[in-house]
Amino acid sequence: MITLKKEDGPADLDGITHLSIGVSWDPTSGSSGGLLGKLNRKVGTDLDLIAIAMAGADPVRLAGLDSLDPLGNGALVHSGDNQTGKGDGDDETVTVEFARVPQNVTAVVFVAAAYKKGSSFQKARNISFKVYDATGGSAQQVADIWPSLLSADNGCAVAKAIRVGTGWKLEVLNTTGKIKQGDERALMRFAASK
Repeated sequence: MITLKKEDGPADLDGITHLSIGVSWDPTSGSSGGLLGKLNRKVGTDLDLIAIAMAGADPVRLAGLDSLDPLGNGALVHSGDNQTGKGDGDDETVTVEFARVPQNVTAVVFVAAAYKKGSSFQKARNISFKVYDATGGSAQQVADIWPSLLSADNGCAVAKAIRVGTGWKLEVLNTTGKIKQGDERALMRFAASK
């Protein structure tokens, strides 16, 4: 088992065949009280976890939003879109099976974003990104990453899996930035910059 922290730099994933990243959040009333606050909590907010497969500097596939298996072989699988943050545990997950990732994919960047218009990190509470060793079918948590509450950004590059020869390394990024809402190209440019 590995333990991951941003300060430690990239960690070897030797022996890890499946890796999962999950995002969870709770709906909040924001700064609204009364009826509006109650409505905000009921509606929730929509954050999105997206994994972008990179071939060198180029984004080539995207898992998330409306694409659940972009490589078509189960190598990069998204759990589906949770639009409220309600419920226990991870609201969205992406799982990578490294042996199935095509050779031209050199990295996978995991991004969480308030991607859809009207959503924002400020309308969510207790945002948490969890990294799991999912080898053998059972998920063991190896990292819990919390973005800063002070950020006014709407995107967070959570982590990056990097192909190194025949193996993989995982780097915790936890870096925020601005992404134009509803713009897939902006999302991919953000991921490519990491």
